[in-house]
Amino acid sequence: MFFTLGSTLIVRSRVWLLSVLVGVLPATAALSDELAATPLVIGETFQMPSQVLQEDRRINVYLPAGYAEQSDKRYPVMFMPDGGLAEDFLHIAGLLQISALNGTMRPFILIGIENTERRRDLTGPTVIDADREIAPRVGGSSNFRSFLRDELIPRVAATYRTTNERVLIGESLAGLFVIETLLLEPELFDSYVAIDPSLWWNAEWLVQHAPELLAKGDFSTKRLALASTTATPIGDASARMADQIKRGKLAASWFIPMSGESHASIFHPAALLAFRTIEADSREH
Repeated sequence: MFFTLGSTLIVRSRVWLLSVLVGVLPATAALSDELAATPLVIGETFQMPSQVLQEDRRINVYLPAGYAEQSDKRYPVMFMPDGGLAEDFLHIAGLLQISALNGTMRPFILIGIENTERRRDLTGPTVIDADREIAPRVGGSSNFRSFLRDELIPRVAATYRTTNERVLIGESLAGLFVIETLLLEPELFDSYVAIDPSLWWNAEWLVQHAPELLAKGDFSTKRLALASTTATPIGDASARMADQIKRGKLAASWFIPMSGESHASIFHPAALLAFRTIEADSREH
C-alpha cells in the first residue's frame, strides 16, 4: 500500500509503469508478428490472352483437397461462366469442397471465367429490339463458345491434371448459354447444369427450335440437370424446355422445380441438388 504524498506516488507509479512497459513490449511485438494477417488462399488465378475475344480474361481455379499431394491423380473439370470472385466462383467452389468431403460428389477442378461483357458473351443472336437494349453489345455466345473450345479447354488440359470429363454450369443468362451450348455443340461437355435459364431470349428461340436441334446432334452420352423457379415466366419456359429435352435422346435429363426460391436465391440450393442428382446417376453407371 502507498502511504506517501501524492507527488511521490506519481513518481513511483511512473517508475512502475515504465518497468512494466519495458518488460512487456518485446513480448507484445513478438505476439504482433505472430498474429500478422496472411493471405487466405483458396485457389489460383491467371490472366489468359484470347485471340478469339481480342482481350485478356481472368480465370479463377479451385483445386480439390489433395491435388498437390496426389500427383498421379486426375480430376474431372467444371467450367463456369460468371466465375469471378465477386460473382459465383466462391459459393460453387464451397459446394464442390463440402460435397467431396461428405462423399456426395467426386472431387472436381473448378474453372471460373470472370466476366468482362457478360451480356455480350452469354447471349445468342436476337431479332427482338428489347433484347438488344439490355447492353451495348449482345449476341456473342458463338464467339465465347469458340474461346472455350479452342483456347480455354486446351489450356486447362495442358496445365492441370484433368480427365476428359467436363461439366458446364450457369444460372440466368449463363444458364441460357448452357442450354444453347448443349443444343448447338453437345460434344463440348459431358454434363450440363442450367439454373433458371433466361430462355425468354429472342422470343424463346431455343425452346421453339429444340426439337429440330435435338434431332440433329448426338446426345446419347449427354446429361442435363435443369432447375428453375416456379410460377414465373422463366419457370414456365424452363418447364417447356424440359418437356422438349425429355423427347430427345439424352443419356439422362432431370427437371428440378424449386418452389419457394426466387431468381435471386435459386443458384446455391439448385446447384447442390443438381450436383447430387448427376453424381448419383454417375455412380449407378
